[in-house]
Amino acid sequence: MKTGIVGVGMVGSASAFALVMNGVGREVVLVDLNQARAQAEANDIHHAVPFAHPLSVRAGGYADLQGCEAVVIAAGVAQKPGETRLQLLQRNAAVFSSVIPQIVEHAPEAVLIVVSNPVDIMTHLAAHFAAQAGIPPTRVIGSGTMLDTARFRALLGRHFDVDPHHVHAYVLGEHGDSEVLAWSQCSIAGLPLAEFATVHGTPLSPADQARIDEQVRRAAYHIIAGKGATYYGIGSAVARLVDVILHDQRAILTVCCRDAHPGPAHGVTYSVPRLLGRNGVLASIPQSLTESEDEALGASVNILREAIHSLGIS
Repeated sequence: MKTGIVGVGMVGSASAFALVMNGVGREVVLVDLNQARAQAEANDIHHAVPFAHPLSVRAGGYADLQGCEAVVIAAGVAQKPGETRLQLLQRNAAVFSSVIPQIVEHAPEAVLIVVSNPVDIMTHLAAHFAAQAGIPPTRVIGSGTMLDTARFRALLGRHFDVDPHHVHAYVLGEHGDSEVLAWSQCSIAGLPLAEFATVHGTPLSPADQARIDEQVRRAAYHIIAGKGATYYGIGSAVARLVDVILHDQRAILTVCCRDAHPGPAHGVTYSVPRLLGRNGVLASIPQSLTESEDEALGASVNILREAIHSLGIS
């Protein structure tokens, strides 16, 4: 089971490290324009193997991606403090016009996993270039709101003093400022959130909700302001996503993918819960949202649609 990672900056290397620490697959190939950096990261991560799982980690070129079942794309420039993800668009779009064709040439059977920001737009762009080689959009997915969803669940778990693994909650739409926290769909122990709060004896006030919303929505900005970048959380999300694909786990995760269903979101790449397996997205799961949540999701989709149109692609 072979995974490629293209772009070995902080996110790419953290993803490779997470794959090793979690024992995902058997081989990881690191590809970067800076070959010395790729080799150094491969050596450093390989030295952690005796303390973790028996994976092969090495640096290589695009030709070494042959046989990969999943290729993680972390290429691009980093987000600057105070910069929105959508402001990254023009700086990162040119990178993909070179990277994607080389990946699909050497790994035509792989599922492409995009993590470069702004991830929704970059995933759409990757699918556009991959389609020219006959790759269906369901095999080009982005990390989307996986990390936002994890943050949402973690904060709810902390509030109620419950393991986040047992909190069911989703963040939808853009991975960014317009994302939508689907409060109406949250549940713990099979109970809607408000009912669980009553049973548990832990109130969840509007102020609590506003605080959690702000902490989820602004988390990346706070981290970037303090340390320059986010990488551990997204690296762990990537490892989970690769594991699902390599082992055909049929998991439901909030990844972004181009929407193929008739309706107002048709043709836009954004996040909703999606069923994933070896061949990428198997199904998208629509949510029964409140009117205000549905309006917010529509607004988020429109923001992404405008950004996609600014690239001059469909």
